[in-house]
Amino acid sequence: MALFKTRSAAVYGIDAHLIDVEVDLYPSGSARDIITVGMPDTAVKESRERIKSALMNSGFGFPSKSVTINLAPANVRKEGAGFDLPMALGILGAMGAVRGLDQHLLVGELSLDGTVRPVRGVLSVAVCAQTEGIPTVIVPAENAAEAAVVKGIRVFGMRHLAEVVHFLSRPDEFAPAQPEPAPVPPDDFSVPDFRDVRGQSSAKRALEVAAAGGHNILLIGPPGSGKTMLAKRLPGILPELSFAEAIETTKIHSIAGMLPSHTGLLRVRPFRSPHHTVSDAGLIGGGIGMPRPGEVSLAHHGVLFLDELPEFPRNVLEMLRQPLEDGSVTIARSSLTLCFPARFMLVAAINPCPCGYFGDPTRECRCTGGIIQRYLSKISGPLLDRIDLHLEVPAVAFKELRTPGGEAESSAAIRERVIRARQHQARRGFTNAHLPTQALRKLCVLDDAGERTLETAVRKLGLSARAHDRILKVARTLADLADSERVQAKHVAEAVQYRSLDRNYWS
Repeated sequence: MALFKTRSAAVYGIDAHLIDVEVDLYPSGSARDIITVGMPDTAVKESRERIKSALMNSGFGFPSKSVTINLAPANVRKEGAGFDLPMALGILGAMGAVRGLDQHLLVGELSLDGTVRPVRGVLSVAVCAQTEGIPTVIVPAENAAEAAVVKGIRVFGMRHLAEVVHFLSRPDEFAPAQPEPAPVPPDDFSVPDFRDVRGQSSAKRALEVAAAGGHNILLIGPPGSGKTMLAKRLPGILPELSFAEAIETTKIHSIAGMLPSHTGLLRVRPFRSPHHTVSDAGLIGGGIGMPRPGEVSLAHHGVLFLDELPEFPRNVLEMLRQPLEDGSVTIARSSLTLCFPARFMLVAAINPCPCGYFGDPTRECRCTGGIIQRYLSKISGPLLDRIDLHLEVPAVAFKELRTPGGEAESSAAIRERVIRARQHQARRGFTNAHLPTQALRKLCVLDDAGERTLETAVRKLGLSARAHDRILKVARTLADLADSERVQAKHVAEAVQYRSLDRNYWS
């Protein structure tokens, strides 16, 4: 009887956990069988056929004894085809064909001819190896750039099972994968620029404020007024991803299977724009089997744009409350509970009524008051309270449409002011949108004029306590943009203007 052990990892949420792959050969009446235990899912159970063919077609043969494979710990469900490679090498080790895998962590799917295919979540696996003190990670060649960004480990990308066996016998003949250099910034024509937007000066100002403080924003306007165009240009004025943010964002996209091949870290802030037919699992995360990240997590450290907000099912929109408040999504199942990060900027766009022309000075609205109320009532008050800025985006006049593009301010100029405001916040340890209550009271001390302005707004508009706090947070951002240490009355007054539309339309 021969016993051999290899190491792999399984991804739960955005983190990977070490899995021991134990292989045992023993004589049996039914030879050449593979039995897999340790709570494997269907993909893992089916790996026995892939492993048999891969070993035979790679010239290694297959043992005449029965094979038992244990994936430990046995009380945790194992999912995916990434265990193919460690299981195949475990069988070769039990046959005596390879040895010395204690310092290696392996992951990869096998084709029938022995080709090593890419898998999801390799960055999380590499981080797990670093945490567990495993110095060498063997991954599919297409995932090598992704894993190589983790420091303190050696990553080797392999294309075939025979290549892995050759590496284990002669490791000096192989060079570890190197992290890819930071990508060259794309040319100006490939990045949506605010210079292309004609007019809409108030909307540009509001988006600058939102970007500077990480605030959520609601755009209200008729069809064709430029709401989508403005939203798509928001990532261009946000600061670059830090290394820690890039790691976390890349993990999520890798687990979701949305990371392009041969890609290292994602450097561009994500912009996600799901259709209004998206399901609750598609937006928040979950699904059948092991829960997967949804759109709110794919937008982590970026922008989630919801166009035609009232067209989304109300139950789906209500699920946004937790990520907007906590910056994470908790998905509970009977056997496990997973938490996905979801710290994003929400940009929502709506028409003022079903036909889109309520309040338009040039087009007649065909909607009755009851129809408009039913349309807008699809968005609940608690959800509106979690949106910091409400902004009306009117149709652009003909004269502004014909204004030469060179006269408009570029995204680069706006971005410089946003970065300067974010630097003030970085010294405090929080972006203004996520200031804790205790820090908010300390950083937003108002003078008498500011107190009167805020009191009048809360009384006349009937704002909630949450809306009161969000006005203060926006005012703090306006002060940061003005390089002001104190929040002044003019900052409060401008912040109040960004909250007035929820009562103008929803009263």
